[in-house]
Amino acid sequence: MSASEKAKALAEQALGKVKKEAGRAVGNESATAEGSAKESQGHLRGAKEKAKDAFKK
Repeated sequence: MSASEKAKALAEQALGKVKKEAGRAVGNESATAEGSAKESQGHLRGAKEKAKDAFKK
């Protein structure tokens, strides 16, 4: 996995988790959903990069 893509994936996961938890804390369902989606997007980006690495070998 390239370092920049790995960093992007981890950043998306972290930002999503923060937004999701902040939304939960204030009772904002929209922010919770957006944060959850962003976190999932980060997980998918990481999985895509791992799959690319698996096929390179």
